[in-house]
Amino acid sequence: MKKILCLPLKKQWYEMIESLIKGAEYRGITAYWIVRLFEYSDGSNIPRMTANILAAHPEILSLRLGQGVIVFKKYTHVKFSYGYTKRTMTFEIESITIGKGNPEWGAPKEKVFIIKLGNKVIV
Repeated sequence: MKKILCLPLKKQWYEMIESLIKGAEYRGITAYWIVRLFEYSDGSNIPRMTANILAAHPEILSLRLGQGVIVFKKYTHVKFSYGYTKRTMTFEIESITIGKGNPEWGAPKEKVFIIKLGNKVIV
């Protein structure tokens, strides 16, 4: 069963992914993205207050992830939209990790969530 992560992109990043130049998308380690990308290993949601603590202390996030206390949600695909228009494209998700991304692809200097793209899917 497909579980799709929907992400709007600015023109530059959308076009780089569309032309297969950019093979990953990045999201900051914030409470918003922790709630959106993670869950407890039992499938329950991570509360916003806990996400705020994890965002302020990424080392705890990495520790809890390594211990299996929290896990990435089982997204199978990512659907990008060109801003908030109907123009979209969908890719399989190869992996979601934490690390440093490629600055040429818009990654900041600090660690981020890296959504590594797999094959483009024709919808």
